[in-house]
Amino acid sequence: MTIIMPENQNSSSSGHDPKDQYRDTVFLPRTSFAMRGNLPTREPELLAQWEKSRLDARIAAGHAGKDVFTLHDGPPYANGHLHIGHALNKINKDIVNRAQRMSGRDVRYIPGWDCHGLPIEWRVEEEYRKSGRHKEDVPIIQFRAECREYARHWLEVQSKEFQRLGVQGEWTNRYATMDFASEAAIVGEIGKFLLNGALYRALRPVMWSPVEKTALAEAEIEYHDITSTAIYVAFPVIHDPTPHRELLETACVIWTTTPWTIPANRAIAFGRDIDYVVISVVARAEDSLVVPGQKLLIAEARLEDFSRQAGIIEYKIDRYVAGELLEGVICAHPLRGQGYEFDVPLLPADYVTTDAGTGLVHTAPAHGVDDYQLGRRFGLEVTEYVQDDGTYAPDVPLFAGQHVFKAAGPVCTALSRVMRKSITAHSVPAGLVAQHAIAHSYPHSWRSRKPIIFRATPQWFIQMDGDTKLRERALQALQDVTFVPAAARNRLTSMVAQRPDWCISRQRAWGVPIAVFVEKGTGEVLRDAAVMARIVAAFEKYGADIWYTEPASTFLGPERDPDLYEQVFDIVDVWFESGSTHSFVLKGQRLNAPADLYLEGSDQHRGWFQSSLLESVGTTGHAPFKTLVTNGFVLDEQGRKMSKSLGNVVAPDEVTQSLGADILRLWVANSDSHEDLRIGKEILKQQGELYRRLRNTLRWVLGALDGFTEKEKQDYADLPDLERYILHRLSEVHDVLANAVRTHHWVGVFPFLHQFCANDLSAFYFDIRKDVIYCDAASSPRRRAARTVLDILHRALSTWLAPVLVFTAEEAWTARFGSKESVHLQNFFKPDASWYNEKLGACWSKLRGLRRVITSELEVARRDGLIRSSLEACVSLPLTPQEDAVFGEVDWSELAIVSEVEIMIQMNAAPIYLDATDEAPALDGVTEQHGIPTISVARGEKCARCWRVLPEVGTDTHHPHLCLRCVDVVTESA
Repeated sequence: MTIIMPENQNSSSSGHDPKDQYRDTVFLPRTSFAMRGNLPTREPELLAQWEKSRLDARIAAGHAGKDVFTLHDGPPYANGHLHIGHALNKINKDIVNRAQRMSGRDVRYIPGWDCHGLPIEWRVEEEYRKSGRHKEDVPIIQFRAECREYARHWLEVQSKEFQRLGVQGEWTNRYATMDFASEAAIVGEIGKFLLNGALYRALRPVMWSPVEKTALAEAEIEYHDITSTAIYVAFPVIHDPTPHRELLETACVIWTTTPWTIPANRAIAFGRDIDYVVISVVARAEDSLVVPGQKLLIAEARLEDFSRQAGIIEYKIDRYVAGELLEGVICAHPLRGQGYEFDVPLLPADYVTTDAGTGLVHTAPAHGVDDYQLGRRFGLEVTEYVQDDGTYAPDVPLFAGQHVFKAAGPVCTALSRVMRKSITAHSVPAGLVAQHAIAHSYPHSWRSRKPIIFRATPQWFIQMDGDTKLRERALQALQDVTFVPAAARNRLTSMVAQRPDWCISRQRAWGVPIAVFVEKGTGEVLRDAAVMARIVAAFEKYGADIWYTEPASTFLGPERDPDLYEQVFDIVDVWFESGSTHSFVLKGQRLNAPADLYLEGSDQHRGWFQSSLLESVGTTGHAPFKTLVTNGFVLDEQGRKMSKSLGNVVAPDEVTQSLGADILRLWVANSDSHEDLRIGKEILKQQGELYRRLRNTLRWVLGALDGFTEKEKQDYADLPDLERYILHRLSEVHDVLANAVRTHHWVGVFPFLHQFCANDLSAFYFDIRKDVIYCDAASSPRRRAARTVLDILHRALSTWLAPVLVFTAEEAWTARFGSKESVHLQNFFKPDASWYNEKLGACWSKLRGLRRVITSELEVARRDGLIRSSLEACVSLPLTPQEDAVFGEVDWSELAIVSEVEIMIQMNAAPIYLDATDEAPALDGVTEQHGIPTISVARGEKCARCWRVLPEVGTDTHHPHLCLRCVDVVTESA
């Protein structure tokens, strides 16, 4: 049992002083709740205790049959130890779940993991390379088994790390995308898109990683600045349908930052509403590639910038050409005669602008989304010039075997030769006009950190438009979804509105295969419900590996000849997998579908939020969630992204080992998680200070409640105004908490609760009432009233802090009610409706404002050496008659913690304190006419028991060192 020494009695005189005889008559606070949390040691002990007492099962039993709340867990990737972003996300989820449970709902939280895909495959391959092995030399089933074991290991590691953070969930009922039942459900979802006609295969450009040799999703891309070679290329006009042959002997100039795509050029895009000009070069710089007399077509708005880049010193405008006249113009490929014998038509496109380039856009349908769409509309060829490793195919003229990222030089060399030849032959200019370096943002794979390319390959897509109207239906479904913060709605809706068809295929080994068949004769995908049912049933029993071990006939059935069908072995995008988890997690487990809440980082607007939306709308017709809550990202204390190279990584396990999980949880709760968050040693140190204040608040309450029984309680009607005011403030805090539970908008809630503890309780109520609690008689109505409120505060604070400080709140609860109890079996404390008193709250806000004026003057007197403590002071308080009517009946000596207060009526002064509040004490408005409180030394002697300075001390012959209040208490207890 710990004895808490009161602040005003911690420096007593020697043990021989006769005044020490009264020490035992003071109600010194006692509690087993230690001053130091010792969280790194105590938290694991509590986790073990909870497991031993089967706390989770008791919680579930206690909430069975109540309204269910479902937060569907976005699956983290089973690859490596947790990082601080994991901790932020899971702690936020845990706070929400615990708050919902303590609000009376049955919370079903099933944590899950993403287990398939490239990162795990990449890690296993790395181990192969270290030992000199190659993936291609290992049977695919063996390779998949090694991937499965790798994922299983890290799933178990991360599960333990999440639980160490105090995250509560159905850990033995977790889901994983590699479970057989999950794999069956995922392939079943693919089958739904197959059977409703939304799934198709096409040769289309996708984001492709030459390093990883697979297509990538938008969510797997990050952007970095690079420097590229940008080129201007002249395409000679060979067919001019303009009315007056405006383009005779002219070349159309394009600009591109990807020279390697020039071999795949099949068109030039123009804008109908853009004004173009034909110029003749008059004079050029010495190193310019153009020559006087050459005629070039570009947008008028780009003329000056182009001339500067091309080294054209002087030119003349031969004619103006309206964009609408360019339709039907045909150019020759600049490498014609060297294996590129095809026409290049000029085609109208709405996306052409004059923001950069020449207003004429190089179009390679195999290497850009806009290019592909334009080519599809006009029937252009989609080339397959680039192989999966990023090299040109063997049949590509001039560049076979060359890697595209090293092709800028060879392409420019080839185009330069063409330009020199056209100049020598005095023919229409063709080839390279100019080149320059340009720094720009470029997409990279977030795994390999290497640049990606857009490359046309046969891939599987889910149709966004067309008969399925998936885009339209998804946008409609979002109208019924609540977004927190509200601004996040625009981000997700704009992404859905603009995205292309969903590429769901990947060319890897570890994952759920797109288990479909294609008729070899027609190229049509087989849409047969019976075949799909056999596949799902086989996956359910044996897992996805059966697709690789059993013959096609097993799935096709006896009525189909397997020799007539191609079996597809592409695996499905992991975003499709995680997006389909609602179909097997929320169904059949007494969970809400749609889920009440999805909560993830802001990057998931292009990731899991979006894939879940599209997958669910495509198969069920509605969104899988009712509310979306978005977190920001975690940065270091200087606002930098965390990286090992900078040495600024904060690992969750390091924090729990040094400070404790509750400190990390408090950081989460005190941060504005809708914005980017910062963390580091100093920030965690600050959280440690905040934690100590909260812990000390709980400790003081517990100590002051020592020996409290139900018999001490007083009815609300019998409480003094100060106690009623604290209960009013408690009601206001509860309203903030209840609103957060209802709206999922938690930003600012726990800072508000902390301020209540620090300002309303520790610095105000406790400071005032410690004299009553320590020194009044046990039977004193004032003491009973204060302890009645402290009992309420303990129950309220312990339960309200429990979703965040899960370990500390448990300690504070069991310190009173024993280890067999748990705060996590309780509901939130709910104040009585009658406690809310707006009029009383306004009045006490003014009282606190005037109190701050007094305490400011007391601090000045202490600093000047007039007094050592406030109990040595006498305060002269000037009030106008109007102020005296409001403040005059208050026991200011108690409220200001002084020994004496004299009220001085100022008849002719203007009232100033009536406008004071706790936030604005009105010191600046005090005039000389009104006066400010003055401090003098209190008259009388110091009471040896309560330390108040009063004239009455010494008037009792039996206890000459005590005031009369303390004489009565000592006499009563004797």
